[in-house]
Amino acid sequence: MRAADSNTSISSAGMVSLKLSALASTFACVISLAAAIDISVKSTGGNATNGHQYGFLHEDINNSGDGGLYAELIRNRAFQISERFPATLDGWHPVNGAELSLKNLSIPLSNVLVTSMNVATTKKQGVVGVRNDGYWGINVKTNNKYTGSFWVRGRYSGQFTASLQSITTNQTFGSVKVESQSSPDQWIEHIFELMPLKDAPNSNNTFVLTFDASGAEKGSLDFNLISLFPPTYRGRKNGMRIDLAEALEQIHPTLFRIPGGNMLEGLTNRTWWDWKDTLGPLKDRPGFTGVWGYQQTNGLGLMEYLQFAEDLGMDVVLAVYDGLSLNGDVTPQDQLQRFVDDALDQIEFVRGPADSKWGSVRAKLGHPEPWRLDYVEVGNEDWLSGAPKGWDTFKQYRFPMFLSAINEAYPDIQVISSGSYYDGYNIPKPAGGDYHVYATPDTLVSEFNKFDNITTPHLIGEMAAIHPNGGTGWDGPQQPFPWWGGAVGEAVSLIGYERNADRIIGAAYAPIIRNLNRWQWAITMIQFTADTVTRSTSWYVWELMAAHPLTETLPASSNFGPLYYVAGRNDKTGGHIFKAAVYNSTDGADVPVELTFEGAKAGITGELTILTGPNNPYGINDPRTGVNVVKTSKTTIRAAKNGSFQFTLPNLSVAVLDTAPPKSRRRNRDVNRKG
Repeated sequence: MRAADSNTSISSAGMVSLKLSALASTFACVISLAAAIDISVKSTGGNATNGHQYGFLHEDINNSGDGGLYAELIRNRAFQISERFPATLDGWHPVNGAELSLKNLSIPLSNVLVTSMNVATTKKQGVVGVRNDGYWGINVKTNNKYTGSFWVRGRYSGQFTASLQSITTNQTFGSVKVESQSSPDQWIEHIFELMPLKDAPNSNNTFVLTFDASGAEKGSLDFNLISLFPPTYRGRKNGMRIDLAEALEQIHPTLFRIPGGNMLEGLTNRTWWDWKDTLGPLKDRPGFTGVWGYQQTNGLGLMEYLQFAEDLGMDVVLAVYDGLSLNGDVTPQDQLQRFVDDALDQIEFVRGPADSKWGSVRAKLGHPEPWRLDYVEVGNEDWLSGAPKGWDTFKQYRFPMFLSAINEAYPDIQVISSGSYYDGYNIPKPAGGDYHVYATPDTLVSEFNKFDNITTPHLIGEMAAIHPNGGTGWDGPQQPFPWWGGAVGEAVSLIGYERNADRIIGAAYAPIIRNLNRWQWAITMIQFTADTVTRSTSWYVWELMAAHPLTETLPASSNFGPLYYVAGRNDKTGGHIFKAAVYNSTDGADVPVELTFEGAKAGITGELTILTGPNNPYGINDPRTGVNVVKTSKTTIRAAKNGSFQFTLPNLSVAVLDTAPPKSRRRNRDVNRKG
């Protein structure tokens, strides 16, 4: 992923107002309303798919991890430090005149959480304490059980009060008393549950922790690791925010690429994402030097990622650090073996038996059963960081060393290069490649057949429409949000990938989530604040495409453009499936289709779902209004006596016809899984 302008806010007035250009390529064709496109789908001669096709990349960009998918509500909960980011009091404020300071005590909370917050009283009596802003607010809902904890050092006799309050009116929505167990000689954890009695009208709320000044023997107390979680997805401890997790679950993902992305590489070869630092109790996790301009907590670690994949039924594409960082640091060949060994340890942690060295660590953390792991990617965009040296050394010795070691230890794992055939790499067998594309809709459409003649397996590890047709591309800003014309362009590429799904491992949208309060990359499938979640135009396209998995593609007769399509069947449901997108028909005319599945009985029915957008192809699902511009039409149509389905698709539309549509999301995920 390329770096983008940090925190650049783009208004709708600044959008490029261009009509989607007609694609002048070999795909273009002229049709009339009277002449239907006749598509005949054969019953044999197709290719089995790998069963994945759709998913997403997650790395902590746009506060999509801390302050996003990771459900922790307290910002800067442990005053962590890292090579780039010092400890600060960011997010914390005094209550009733308390004096706040950071201290490095002779007895820290842990070897990695060495800085704590001292709260000193300025009076001998009365309530004093601290409040935390959360990640730009806190969503407070009645009858939600909030689970919290904090560590204290210092002699205090009395009670602490933990509460959720409005930052504008000081109204208290819920509070709880916590009996002090503090000690002057050691750190003591205090655990509590808080149940609000009423909903807050908005997210302008704060977490407040107070104590009675008269009970603090030396006039101050030291605090660290102050944490508060709302209910989490599937009730996981240290888990995910429910509404964001559900928005991801609803796109039926079966592929999960972690942990990035630039985050994997780190800013330097001293600050790469070390998976071992993300394991175990929170007090033993050091801060991570985030690569997108902010400190990360390591709270969303490898274990949490794997549990989330398990909960959503996703197969993991696990990226391992390969000795190249974002500043161009390259590990010499004679020093690389430790990273190869570390990758093997990481794989063993994921899928090794419970009695293996790292499998036993996983078991002690609560998951004795190995996770499934079929895909391991070596590095991230090695063709970009520190090029040409980074890419040259990747091809010369770094990738070969990883490929050989992983294949020898785990011959069933598909190893993936962080670059593709189109990055100028003749990828050695049996490895696959990773292709990334951030582009205009026209470019995505022009790449419809890009992988038709490529035999090497490829992952589409990052993709999205981010620039308008006719714009300045990478020389200018991204669009402010995904737009309908861009989503249709994505659909055309996705259909092209599905046509080659025997060799395309899957397609991953990236980046997936954006916090509207602090972000570095504008285009994401989902946008959110502390109390809202917005599904973009792209969300609806990807959801529809992923909801109808193919187990086999089938050959069909017709040219492409302006109608782009893939046809096949799902052997587990018995259904025939046709996926299509119309991009820039002549004069914007509707496209009539006559579709026949060889061997299908006359009178068979199919569910036809058509997505259309607004008249303005640059229409967006604006988080500020909450209006969804994507219209979904779902009808049941019956084949004629000759077995053909006849229907019409509007310009700039995306459609799926399925003769055995899925009845539930869970069944769809089961259908999509390989093996």
